[in-house]
Order: sequence, then C-alpha cells, then structure tokens
Amino acid sequence: MFGVQWQYVFDPALAVDSLPYVLRGLGYTIGISVTSMIIGTLLGFILAIMRMSSFKLFSVLARIYISFMRGTPTLVLLFILYFGFPFIGIQFEAVNAAIIGFSVSSSAYIAEILRSTLASIDKGQWEAAYALGLKWSFIMRKVIVPQAMRVAVPPLSNVLLDLIKGTALAAMITVPEIFQQAKIVGGREFDYMTMYILVALVYWAVCSAFTVFQNYLEKKMAIYTN
Repeated sequence: MFGVQWQYVFDPALAVDSLPYVLRGLGYTIGISVTSMIIGTLLGFILAIMRMSSFKLFSVLARIYISFMRGTPTLVLLFILYFGFPFIGIQFEAVNAAIIGFSVSSSAYIAEILRSTLASIDKGQWEAAYALGLKWSFIMRKVIVPQAMRVAVPPLSNVLLDLIKGTALAAMITVPEIFQQAKIVGGREFDYMTMYILVALVYWAVCSAFTVFQNYLEKKMAIYTN
C-alpha cells in the first residue's frame, strides 16, 4: 500500500535489544530536566516578583528578560553556551550548558505563570494580613504562595513535560541523553526509524509517569482551594 516497506518501519527485536543502551541516557534526560525545572522555578519566582514590582527599573528589566527568552529558540541558547562562549574564554561542559540553557529559557515561561497565579489571589487577603501586622515575607510564604501554587501546578507541570521532551535538543551539543543514545544505535544498525519510534515511546512513558505525579500534587494541594 502506497509503496511503503512496512517491514522497515519497526523492528521489535532491535528495539528490545537496544532498550538497555538507550536507557543509559535516561539519567541525563531526567537529571537535566528536573534540575532545570528547579533552577528555572527559582529564577521565575524572582522574575515574577520583579515583574510585579512598583519599582519601574525592576519591572522593565524583568519584561526585557522574559521577552528575550520567550522569543529565542532554546537550541540557539544551547549553541551560544556550548559553541559560542569558548570564543570569549568561557567553556561549559555539555551537561552544564544544557542545564543553564534550559533553566534560563524555562524561567521566562515560569515567571509569567507565577505572576498570573500570584495576581489571581484576592487582594482582600493581602489587606487582611497586613491589618494583622504580618510581614510581607510571612504573608507570601504562609498565605499567598500556597494558594497560588495550587493554581500553578498544572501549567508548571506542562513546563516540566516540555523540558523532558526538550532535552532531546541536548543531543545537538553531545549530551548522551536518550535521544543521542538512540541516534548512535540507529546509525550503527542503519535503522533510524525503529530507534526513533523506540525513543518516542520512552519519552511517552517518562512523561506519563510525571503526569501521575502531577495529579497527586493537585490532590494534595486541593486543601488550599478557596
């Protein structure tokens, strides 16, 4: 049908034999994505506070950073960090370059998520807390952030899933994550189709596992729902 040689679409035997080798890169995939998510969330929170600040300079700087990072492909950032920076005397290892690139890129999206969720909390709660004489840091930590995070969990989880899938770009700077491992086997066995389907299934399984964790978090944080 349509002249497709279906016997070359997927080789189950090759997939099974190659799976252990491909999974050697799973630690890099999860490690880079989770580390980048943690760093990106910390940066994103700072950016969100700056973005909401009444101090104009902070707000403008945060807007420029967010606009630039959201408008720049992550692959370009990775190439700048790994291939470009050595020309100015700064050398990053591939894994470090990947973590930095994904962290700064994701922080811009996370900043907007956190800004919108923080802004969604009723202003009356701020006024009531201030009326009780509570400090800004205490209000944020005990009153505002717990409620905001309940709303932020689904979109933040989407960012994490995008990071997990996006780590495939790290193969372009020689990080031996699962996509890079699959490419190596595909080149050796002259069967890229099987390996690409296999690595797609691995990404699907990993993302599904994190989705289960997302659902668990949503249920745990439901206690903060207004």
